[in-house]
Amino acid sequence: MLDFLPEFARTILAFLAVLGVLIFIHEMGHYLAARWRGVHVDAFSIGFGRAITSWTDSRGCEWRIAWIPLGGYVKLHGQNEPGEADPAAVLRPGETFHDKPVRDRAIVVAAGPVANFLLAILLFAGLFATYGRPMGQTAIGAVAVGSPAEAAGLQPGDEIVSLDGNRVARFDQLQRYIQPRAGQPVAVAVTRDGRDLTVNITPATRPGSESGPIGVLGVQGGGARFERLDPASALAAGAAQTWDVSSQTLVGIWEMLTGQRSARDLGGPIKIAEVSGEAASLGIVPLINLMALLSVSLGLLNLFPIPLLDGGHLMFYAAEALRGRPLPARALEYGFRAGFAVLIGLFVFATWNDIAHGSIGRWVAGLVG
Repeated sequence: MLDFLPEFARTILAFLAVLGVLIFIHEMGHYLAARWRGVHVDAFSIGFGRAITSWTDSRGCEWRIAWIPLGGYVKLHGQNEPGEADPAAVLRPGETFHDKPVRDRAIVVAAGPVANFLLAILLFAGLFATYGRPMGQTAIGAVAVGSPAEAAGLQPGDEIVSLDGNRVARFDQLQRYIQPRAGQPVAVAVTRDGRDLTVNITPATRPGSESGPIGVLGVQGGGARFERLDPASALAAGAAQTWDVSSQTLVGIWEMLTGQRSARDLGGPIKIAEVSGEAASLGIVPLINLMALLSVSLGLLNLFPIPLLDGGHLMFYAAEALRGRPLPARALEYGFRAGFAVLIGLFVFATWNDIAHGSIGRWVAGLVG
């Protein structure tokens, strides 16, 4: 897919396609919820900055496609605080956002992340119903010579069932569990020729990670088999996969915060663009799978209790519901300033990670030898 294009052009087109779909679905969640709760929508924009094209529908909503494709927004009628509203604006009685009960405002704000989770469920379900759900994803394809796995007697064809009693269904779950446990014994339960075996293995330290040890067993995953599911089963499996990806993502973030995992794994827009280009070169299935994974990440990110994000707004609405009245304007202002600083810091850090540890960093390292 798109392999006839130069790598740079393929990367840019795949990035715009993936990000555009995710942003559109997220903002459409806000838009539909606003319509449902009786809030007028003044504008629906994909991208920021000057509009490339725009049109106004019969309801008075301006639809825009803007130049900077790194986000989007839905402008809700009367969304500004009453004291901040444009005095020249003509408000629609009963259709302003801040006149709605806190429950309705929370529904409108939460609908964006919910839409991303629903998109992920549908994308996973579509793959499972057409291409098939991968089975046997923890089967060992190869065992490295001299590795802890070889010393413990693991063999190609063994299927890893659990680690210290925690079941694993995918090879990335195995990696996440082993990486922070260098030098710590792990009970590995496997299935071999229909028999259940449990061996104790102490992961070795990956060469070059001595300052922040990363554990390795010395095994490679084998090829997975695929099983097509009927539509109902595919939908249930898609929901289960979305839940699993969400929980694993949160575990990974917690491990970064507690120092159990390197923050180098945190990626930004450059990394997303690179991975999108790689997925597009492999075909439509990897690209759709990547889109589902990123949709889960976008939904989770927006639920973090950081002011300016949907989760921050929900946090303020929860406080308003408990107090029986909105938070003071000064508290909201300081909260949004702090949230802006946090988001800028995360963006800069993730972008630095992308440059320093991605293909750009490797290119620069090659120039300087």
